[in-house]
Amino acid sequence: MKKILLISIGCFLFSFPTFSQKVGIRTNLLYLATTNLNLGIDVGLGYRTSFEVSGVYNPFRFGDNKKIENWGVQPEFRIWTCERYNGHFFGIHAHYDNYDMGWKKYRYDGWLAGGGISYGYSWIIGKRWNLEAELGVGYAYMDYDKYFREQQGKPIMNKTRNYIGPTKVGLSFIWFIK
Repeated sequence: MKKILLISIGCFLFSFPTFSQKVGIRTNLLYLATTNLNLGIDVGLGYRTSFEVSGVYNPFRFGDNKKIENWGVQPEFRIWTCERYNGHFFGIHAHYDNYDMGWKKYRYDGWLAGGGISYGYSWIIGKRWNLEAELGVGYAYMDYDKYFREQQGKPIMNKTRNYIGPTKVGLSFIWFIK
């Protein structure tokens, strides 16, 4: 009886059309150029849809208390105009980042969160390799403390800011696992 039940369930499940699931590992070359270590994963959901999530981390200090330390995450749902991972796509993304950066006179320590929309294009450059360009615009709520760069104590100002503008930019290599 158990065999008949398992065979029946298997036939039922395999009678529906399925799409091959592709999974890719990505890195954004523009982030790497600005010393931001980053890694992302792409997962195919349907014939023309996918989900991508990327993380970024920058632990670097440049001496004399100059730094661009941050970590963040940016998930995105994508709709492809032709087929997944080939050609044009439109996306809806969210973002969160925690940062502590200072360069000239001031240092800023805070976080931001928001979301936006994006457009991109993906080129197939090999059997398991793609090159992708993307630009996104949206909104970010920012909350940060402002310090004199050399100061570690009390902030000189606590500020919140609403930002509207570019929220995502990328030139990424993607390697597909399958």
